[in-house]
Order: sequence, then structure tokens, then C-alpha cells
Amino acid sequence: MKVFNSLSGKKEPIRQAQGKTLKLFVCGPTVYDYPHIGNARTFMAFDIIVRYLRSAGFKIFYLQNITDIDDKIIQRAKEEKTDWKTVAKHYEKVFLQNLKDLNITSVNKFARATDYIPEIIKQVKTLIKRGNAYEIPGDGWYFDLKTFANYGKLAHRTVSQANDGVSRIDTNNKKRNAGDFCLWKFSHANSAPPPKGSGNAKAPMLINGEPAWQSSLGWGRPGWHIEDTAISESFFGPQYDLHGGAIDLKFPHHEAEIAQQESASGKKPFVKLWMHTGFLEVNGQKMSKSLGNFITIGDMLKKYSADIFRMMVLSCHYRSPMDYNGVLAENAQKNLKEIQIFLVKLDLIKNSKNKESVNLKKTQKEFEEAMSDDFNTPKAIAAIFELMNEVNKKIWLLNKKQAGDIKKSLKKLLSSFGIKELEPKIPLKIASMAKKRELLRIDKQFAQSDALRKEIDKLGFTIEDTPAGPLVLRK
Repeated sequence: MKVFNSLSGKKEPIRQAQGKTLKLFVCGPTVYDYPHIGNARTFMAFDIIVRYLRSAGFKIFYLQNITDIDDKIIQRAKEEKTDWKTVAKHYEKVFLQNLKDLNITSVNKFARATDYIPEIIKQVKTLIKRGNAYEIPGDGWYFDLKTFANYGKLAHRTVSQANDGVSRIDTNNKKRNAGDFCLWKFSHANSAPPPKGSGNAKAPMLINGEPAWQSSLGWGRPGWHIEDTAISESFFGPQYDLHGGAIDLKFPHHEAEIAQQESASGKKPFVKLWMHTGFLEVNGQKMSKSLGNFITIGDMLKKYSADIFRMMVLSCHYRSPMDYNGVLAENAQKNLKEIQIFLVKLDLIKNSKNKESVNLKKTQKEFEEAMSDDFNTPKAIAAIFELMNEVNKKIWLLNKKQAGDIKKSLKKLLSSFGIKELEPKIPLKIASMAKKRELLRIDKQFAQSDALRKEIDKLGFTIEDTPAGPLVLRK
């Protein structure tokens, strides 16, 4: 099992010591807005990866953070004329419901940043003690990039390029280096600090409408980057196996994580393998509200099922860009329906005498080879369709046992991807009508059987007559 390591730029093996559990951390959302399909692509990709690893025998603990304190949350609270906690709780609830609706179930633990303020403070104090941090009066404590020689090793950039980030940058003209980032933000500079003893590291106070925690660092709140390393260290210690996230977080966010944790612990590497999902575009354009192509997960699910979106994600390698468009969706819908029809056809086979040969081991081998090569889902799906195409040519020559073996094998492979609706559910009323129509057809009462077919069609179902009996499907 090999994965492309963003740090080394090479495919490297995933190593799991006997009896040990792999530790995976994936950057979660900042809960200030409705999650969009770009978020969904990343979380769906890691859900597929983790599901497959577990099906292949790996023990894995999957940790994801939730950023529930941030400038964006505070700004949204001001816009909505409410408090930051109400905003964070609302959008966290939306996010978790979206994951449930998408059948993303592989995360073991969601960790809110505000539940780890003492750990964050402790890590900042360690960086100050080690000489990696400095204070800008009235603003906060900053990480000094010049104290970390290897900054930029993940994204292959230098300290001089550090202000050219894809994700958020902390601005202050008093910073020592352009890319220095904030570890601890002081409460509003123009407000008088609250009296001592009026708060603690777990319960914030509102200062000018913004939350602040009391600590020896000064009243304030955590910077964005420090939240993740404090959380991951709490669960995994200073070093662990796998870190994932979207490509736009590689710089500066993930670089900052490396700088913080390796400076605080003195141990390298912070993470053995780094994995990044590719960008998601909409009809060839970057998704943005200004372009009017911003699609929330909720809006997408009104148009397509969770399984169709999963098929879209599976059809693109996780590291490749994904263009969300009508053609991709149609192909995903078509492929899912072909799989469903194929599995239903196998159920119709009752013959016990036919003996056509089918090489299931070849499909299993090709599927596993594709997934072992940096989770190449398009190639793994292609192996499944190659088998289906081969079997479809002689499907009515199979016997019941062969059909059952093929179905069992395919369901196992597809279930490892998290596809939920592999077999369409046909209502009892429709199944009964189809059975009645088949009896009429056998009795050569064609006018009555055609009338019943039309009635079934009006109810949203089709019937395909096969050598093994009627195939009933939802339109």
C-alpha cells in the first residue's frame, strides 16, 4: 500500500506496526458558513480512503478538528447581530448533518478548538520558552519564521515567499518577517483588560463583543494554525502517521503546523505522510460567490443523491482537480445505475446447471493493485466495469452459484467505497404488479399485460423482460 507523500514528492509505503493503530488527522471546517461541495470533495475522498484502509485490515484512528473560534466566525456574528458561539454551534450542526446526509461516517472523533484552549496555551508557552515566538504589544504572540530553518519544505517555498499564501495570512506591519503568523491574539487593543480572576482558560469572556480567554499570555484567543497542532498533540503526541487536507491548506497552514510542532517538540518529522486533495472547480471555473457558482452541500443534495456525488468523487483521483459539471454528474448517475441493474440481473438467475467461467480473482487483483497505488479509484472502478462488461455478454449462461459469487464479490468491493444504495428498493405494490403482469404475459394475455406495464410506468418504474424474468427498475 503506497501513498503519494506531499512532503517528499514520492510514493511511499504506509507502514503499520503489528498491533498498532494508524493515526490520521484531517483539517476540518471553520464553522461560519454553509459547507460547500469543495469541502464535500475533500471529506468524501478521505472517507473513501479510510473505509478502504479498514476493509484492507488496517486499524486507523481518524481525527478531525472543528475550528469554532476564528475571525470569520466573529465577523459573521456581527453581520447576523448575534454572538460568536451561536454562529459556531449553528454551522457546526449544519456541517455534521451534511456529513450524515453524504454517508461520511469514518471519522472517529471531532475535536472543537474551544475544548482545547489549555493545550493551545501550553504549546504557545513552549514556543516562547524555546525562542520561537515574540510579542507584538497590543496585537499578540507571533511565530518567528527565521527560527525554523526548514520552513517551506512541504510546499517547497522559502521564508521570503511566505506572504504568498493560498489560505489566510495574519497582517501586521510590525512583524519581523512577512510570513510570521499569530499564535495568540490579544483581546481588542483599545479596551481595558478585565480584572484578574474574572475568567479562566476554559471559559471565555466577551471583550468588545469578542471572546477572550485568561492566561499568562494575556487575555486573548488562539491563532488559526496553533489549534490543529495542540489538538493533534493531545491525541497523538508530537509525531504521527498521516495528515490530510485540501491542497489550498498546504501553504501556509500546513507549513505553519510543521514549524510549530517540530519547534515545540524538537522531533522530526512531525508527520510521516502528508496527503492533499485537488481543487474543485465548477464548469471549469474556480468556485466563488462573486461568480455566482458557489454550491453548498445542501443545494447539491437537492439535485443529486449522496451516492451519485460519491461516484463523481470516485471517478477523479483524489489528488487531481475535479470539475463539477453536468457531464461528470450524468456519467456518475449512469455508472451507478449500470451497477444497480447488473446486481439485480444477477438476482434473477436461478439456473443451477449452466457452467460459464468468470475470473473473479483477476478483478480482485486489479482492484487491489489500483487502490494500493495511491488510492487510484478511477482505475479500481474501471476494473469493476471490465468485469461487468465481460459478464454481461454471457450473463444468462451463468448458474445461480456463479451469479451469487459475482454479486458477493462486487458488493464487497463497492461497499469498501461507501456506496450505500447498491440495490434499488422496489415497493411491494410495484413488485406485485410486475409479478401479475408476468403471469398475464405467460398466459399470452398481451393486451392486459401491456396495460399493466403502462400503469407501472406511470408510477415511475420500468420493466425489462429478460430470459430469467422481468427486471423492475425505478425510472
